[in-house]
Amino acid sequence: MTELRCAAILFDLDGVLINSTPAVSRVWRRWAVEHGFNPEEVVARAHGRPSLATVRDYLPNADHEAENRKVERAEIEDLEGVVPLPGALDLLASLPRDRWTIVTSCTRPLAEVRIRAAGLPVPHKIITANEIVHGKPNPEPYLKGASLLGFRSAECIVVEDVPAGVRSGTAAGAKVIAFETTVNASALKEAGADWIARNCGDLRLRGSDGGLDLVLRPST
Repeated sequence: MTELRCAAILFDLDGVLINSTPAVSRVWRRWAVEHGFNPEEVVARAHGRPSLATVRDYLPNADHEAENRKVERAEIEDLEGVVPLPGALDLLASLPRDRWTIVTSCTRPLAEVRIRAAGLPVPHKIITANEIVHGKPNPEPYLKGASLLGFRSAECIVVEDVPAGVRSGTAAGAKVIAFETTVNASALKEAGADWIARNCGDLRLRGSDGGLDLVLRPST
């Protein structure tokens, strides 16, 4: 067991608090086939990044905003299998509401739909693709997430599941816990994760006197 202390926790959403992987894969596979791209490659590239960034990568000459709205509508409409991941509900319920938030590459409408579909508490404040200019792996999302809660990012712990998100957290100066829910541990370590764990069930709050005292059960 590893004891950790921080001012706040910044959670990614998909692959950390909720399982939306089947829905994400279905939407991006259909999009890839429609445009003549390799579905496996597109799905892998889309994970953990703003959808607009993926659209720009593959369709440099398209109307990116219009194309992104199509993807967003498809993701909002596909909620089958969107459920909380193990330990997520218990962990969030144990944390003071002003000491955690969600920092996601989803748009705000999509994030809110998925949060409610999974039955998670909706944070008072949240960072989505609508609040940022530069998405993960740029540090901007987690810098803004920490600032939103009134802390420096170096005082926070980021919880992620993909290399782009891990790099965003480390570039922001935060310590990063990475879950093995989407990619393997070696890829997460290579991206700079400080600790690897299975899911939220491996992280618990021990106390919150002036900060968050946490206990983590690393998997590796």
